[in-house]
Amino acid sequence: MTNLLSTVTQPVTPDTASAPTFAVISGAQVQQALDGREKEIVELVEATYRLHGAGDSVNPPSYFLRFPDRPTARIIALPASIGGSVHVDGLKWISSFPDNVRAGLPRASAVLILNDPGTGYPFACLESSIISATRTAASAALAADWLSRSRPRPSRVGFFGTGLIARYIHTFLAGTGWTFDTIGVHDLDADSAAGFCGYLRQRGTTADVTVHDSAEDLIRACDLVVFATVAGEPHVTDPSLFAHNPLVLHVSLRDLAPEVLMASANFVDDVEHCLKAGTSPHLTEQRTGNRDFLNGTLNDVMLGRAAAPPDRPVVFSPFGLGVLDLAVGKYVYDETARAGNLRLIDNFFHDLRRYG
Repeated sequence: MTNLLSTVTQPVTPDTASAPTFAVISGAQVQQALDGREKEIVELVEATYRLHGAGDSVNPPSYFLRFPDRPTARIIALPASIGGSVHVDGLKWISSFPDNVRAGLPRASAVLILNDPGTGYPFACLESSIISATRTAASAALAADWLSRSRPRPSRVGFFGTGLIARYIHTFLAGTGWTFDTIGVHDLDADSAAGFCGYLRQRGTTADVTVHDSAEDLIRACDLVVFATVAGEPHVTDPSLFAHNPLVLHVSLRDLAPEVLMASANFVDDVEHCLKAGTSPHLTEQRTGNRDFLNGTLNDVMLGRAAAPPDRPVVFSPFGLGVLDLAVGKYVYDETARAGNLRLIDNFFHDLRRYG
C-alpha cells in the first residue's frame, strides 16, 4: 500500500510560527483535487483507518444539533485529530435537511475546518459535502474489497437509495476495479431512480441495469447491496430476504431491523461510535443487551483478526469517522497548495500582537 500519509507537510510549531494564514477552498477546487483519484483516496482512507486502529487519533463522539420544529433535520459536528504524518486537527460541520430534495437541493451541506496542531490556528475552510461523500464512498469501496476476500466476489450490485452518496459509491467501486454483470436500482422517488440510471449510462456501464419496484426484489437479485437512504428508522425487517448471503454496505445505518443484524455477521468502522444515536447496531445492542452480534471492525479484518464468513449475510455499518474527513481534507489542501491555487484571505486574523 502506498504510504500517502508520508507526503503531507509537517505542522508549524509555536517556536517557528509566523503570521498565520487562512485559505478558503471551494467545492470546485475540492472536486478538481479528488477527481479520478479513487484508488489513491481508498489507500489514504485505509492508511487512516490503520492509524485510528493503532490509537494515533482523537475522535470524540459526534455532536447532534436537532430542532423541535424541524424533526427530520439535524446539523452534526465531528471534531477530530489525526496523527502520523498527516498531523492535523479539525472539525466537520455537516447538515442533513432531507426536505431539501423536494426543492432540488442536495440533502447535505458541509464545511471542514483544518487547524494547525502546533498553534491551534485554523488555516483552511473547505467545502466539505464532496469530501464527506468521497470519504464515505472510499470507506465503502475499501470494505467491499476486504470483506469479499474470504467470500465469492460479488458480481450483482444493488443500490437502495440513489442520491449523491450512491453515485459516489458506484464511482469509487468502478474506479477501484469493480465490474458487475448487473446493477439493480431502487428508490422511493422514481425521478431519483431515473436520474441514477442516467448517471450509469453516462459512465458507460456495460452491466444490465434494472429498476426494481420493491426493496425485496432488489435485495434478492443482488449479492452486493448498498443502502444509501435517508431512513430514520428500520424499514427492512425480514431476515429471509438475505438468505442468499449477500454483502451489505449499510452506509445509511438505520435501514435494517435488529432481526436482520442478528442473523448476519456484522462489521463496523468503530464500535463505540456506531452503537449510538439510534443506528441499527445500536438498536440491536438494546434488543439483545450485549454486543455479541458484532464480529469486529474493518481494521480487525485488515489486520487478519477477523474475516467475513462465506455462509452468512455480511453487513458493514460505518458510522463515519471525523479522522477520515481530516485526512481527505488535508490531502485536498496539499494538492491545491502544490498547484499554486490556494485562495488566501488577507488579514483574516487581526490584532495578533499580545499587548496591542
